[in-house]
Amino acid sequence: MKNILNNAVSLIVVMIVLLLIIPLSPFLLDVMIILNIAVSLIILLISMNIKEALEFSIFPSLLLITTLYRIGINISSTRSILSNSGTAGQVIQSMGDFVLQGNVVVGVVIFLIIVLVQFLVITKGAERVAEVAARFTLDAMPGKQMAIDADLGSGLITEDEAKERRYKIQKEADFYGSMDGATKIVKGDATMSLIITAVNFLGGCIIGMVQGGMGFTEVLQVYSIATIGDGLVSQIPALLISTATGMIVTRAVAEDSLNIDVTKQFSAQPTSIMIAGGVLAILIAVPGMPKLQLAVIALIMMLGGFYLLRRMQSFAAVPEQGPMAMGGPGVPEADPMQMMEDEENFKDINSVYSLISVEPIEMEFGYSLIPLVDEASGGRMIDRIVIFRRQYAQEMGLVIPSIRLRDSSSLNTNQYVIKIKGEEVAKGEILVDYYLALEPPNLEKEIDGIDTIEPAYGIPSKWITVDKKEMAEIYGYTVIDPLSVMLTHLSETVKKHAHELLNRQEVVRLIENMKKQSPELVDELIPNLISYGNFQKILTNLLKEGIPIKDMETIMETIVDSSMTVRDLDSITENIRVALKRTITRRFCEGNSMRVVTLDAELEKNIITSLTNGEHGVYLALSPDVMQNVITQMSEEVKKFQELGQSPIILTSQVVRIHVYRLVEQFFPDVYVLSFNEISNNIQIQAVGNITM
Repeated sequence: MKNILNNAVSLIVVMIVLLLIIPLSPFLLDVMIILNIAVSLIILLISMNIKEALEFSIFPSLLLITTLYRIGINISSTRSILSNSGTAGQVIQSMGDFVLQGNVVVGVVIFLIIVLVQFLVITKGAERVAEVAARFTLDAMPGKQMAIDADLGSGLITEDEAKERRYKIQKEADFYGSMDGATKIVKGDATMSLIITAVNFLGGCIIGMVQGGMGFTEVLQVYSIATIGDGLVSQIPALLISTATGMIVTRAVAEDSLNIDVTKQFSAQPTSIMIAGGVLAILIAVPGMPKLQLAVIALIMMLGGFYLLRRMQSFAAVPEQGPMAMGGPGVPEADPMQMMEDEENFKDINSVYSLISVEPIEMEFGYSLIPLVDEASGGRMIDRIVIFRRQYAQEMGLVIPSIRLRDSSSLNTNQYVIKIKGEEVAKGEILVDYYLALEPPNLEKEIDGIDTIEPAYGIPSKWITVDKKEMAEIYGYTVIDPLSVMLTHLSETVKKHAHELLNRQEVVRLIENMKKQSPELVDELIPNLISYGNFQKILTNLLKEGIPIKDMETIMETIVDSSMTVRDLDSITENIRVALKRTITRRFCEGNSMRVVTLDAELEKNIITSLTNGEHGVYLALSPDVMQNVITQMSEEVKKFQELGQSPIILTSQVVRIHVYRLVEQFFPDVYVLSFNEISNNIQIQAVGNITM
């Protein structure tokens, strides 16, 4: 039984092919015609209720099967009409009688109108839309792939989500490519219907007059009913399928099923409905117009529009009357009783301390951005933050503290602010109903939009409307949704300030976690060789320069080995970096090569001779002229990396690396300084510039 069900479609296709050969009785022909109409109606209803085309991905194959089925019925009905003196079952007979109503000319005209509407309007339009959709989908694939890679690289999505989105993009391309070919089948089906109808009518007239001995009037009456009825029972399902084809290929920007989208979008425009009703009311004054019908329809439209308008106003007033979930605009005046309770509460000194606590990470946003955060409104920001925290912990070995989200009445409605330990470190502004299009390096064609700067990386961008999204991807723009823009900015800001988030309590947690793996190593290191505070400083130094602290065992072992000869934390940190050379190479190397800027040997000697011992350790005391020269050259070299789309890297000897970093950090915080000892031996180094004296 299971094998039969698994091969049901194959058996149906074989039966359809047999329809082309085996004659059917009028009873079976009626059954086949009714099934044809039912299946076509089901396909149309499914196409109206899906949210996106891929939910009905079998449609191209189904279109071919239903077309073949319809042709098989046509051939069987043609055989029956020509061999049984116009008799081809009750469905065809009743349909012909109903349409003709005793007038052959009217029936023929109605039939031709149905066929031409299908052929010239629906089928032709669906064919063109499918062709354009297929081309645009294929052209947009590189941009969509880049957007997925960008989200994956910034930690906004997981590897599984990236695979799923890539698979969906490939399925979309395959689907629209198949639809482009499938619409040709619909067009051919409409053409074939006209041919079969003409064959039925002419063949029936010849057979009736030559073989049956009928008169011309009788032949016209008998075979016109059968021909028109047969044409209609095949064209009505064909019209339903053609309409379903058009529905599917035009669902590019749908948010929900067609029924819900139509209701939602019409009800969102009550003013337009009221104006239309008013125009109909004005038409009553035109002489000869049906006044009763116009008055009824105009009244219904104006009352309906007025009702929708009042309903929208009542919904809009709700937030102003009730308190916001996270505080902000629309918060009601304070209750006097509540104020008295708060006053009594803060008389206790311990309660006052709760007012001076500082959140490690905060994000405040304007009123318009609440739907992106509020889970009750479908916001996914909290889920995306959870994914980012997990990925960052896996990559860097540091668990980011919980991020406090709250709305703020002091911000503009589209603004957001990121705070680290209570102080603002980043700020941005996004448009919720738009997409952000990042300009490609070699822009060939510009798209209309609102000029802006991408907040995380400072890339020139444009805010574009939803209808321009696919065109922007074709032009080479990387298109990002508003939530991803805000999450990317948040994640990059957190990464930049991660070293500030590593407090003493987190260090203790990391050490306690290491005790489960290597208790002897931890006991040897802390507190015998190094204190918790100094260990925190070493980890902070690594995080500040983007070095993962995930390999805690290697870090601790290197500290133990280095503590035998040196006590300076900077020297110990440099030894740890050398021990983590594979991690550093993987993090900063692309493929098997690394593009860097090198320092001239004479400049490195000058730096070494400029090192001076002070109260707080060794510091660099370069002359102002040399320092100005180095910074000027560095500014030019950084521009090269911006063109390459890579983070700038300076490669030095291990002796001067830390001092060069401290010099460069003041002017170029996004530049990484590495030493030759921190790069694996199998990596090919490509020098794109050299800084000299």
